[in-house]
Amino acid sequence: MISTLLNGGDLQSGLLGLLYSIPGILIALSFHEWAHAFAAYKCGDMTARNLGRMTVNPFKHLDPVGFIMLLVAGFGWAKPVPVSFRNSKHIVRDSLIVSSAGILMNIVLVFVFAGLLALLYAVPSLYNDIAANLIVYAIYINAGLAAFNILPIPPLDGYRLVETLLIRKTGPQPFMFIERYGSIILVVVLVTGIVERVVGPLSNLLVDGALGFYNLFFS
Repeated sequence: MISTLLNGGDLQSGLLGLLYSIPGILIALSFHEWAHAFAAYKCGDMTARNLGRMTVNPFKHLDPVGFIMLLVAGFGWAKPVPVSFRNSKHIVRDSLIVSSAGILMNIVLVFVFAGLLALLYAVPSLYNDIAANLIVYAIYINAGLAAFNILPIPPLDGYRLVETLLIRKTGPQPFMFIERYGSIILVVVLVTGIVERVVGPLSNLLVDGALGFYNLFFS
């Protein structure tokens, strides 16, 4: 996580880490939200597309507080993409596709950047310290965002997946209660360190898997 990368260093290295993290954050957030919008569009919902949100332009997606949280704490968010399933004939299927699209996009980006890093090390003439650091930060940021969004806490994607799978069995009441206090729950698990204890191992597992995959080809 970004916070782990920044802790334990002096001010100069911390500021340098912030600079290295910015491109990765912009890419991770903008592609995450674009994936939601594109998935919704492919499922027949034009809402996000008509509002100009089906784009990788980060300025269309950035939430100032979520961006700052990602910089300083390692966890953050973008403005949620508006989605409507009113005209969907397959609400459960479409909801699962749209809700999981952002997480899957960040996982894809982990593997893309891990491949670029492996290529840098495999071809010495391509290697550059700045490029390598930018890529490493992008890998961990995307892995962290994917793992963070798996958590079943509103308004995260993991919650939407659980809600879609269970609401027909449980009814809406439990989810109405959870959503009412979702922000409080999220703050509590962030402050108490529960998120880091869960997300950290998950993101590291994803990073290790991606790097290990390319080690098979570039060993």
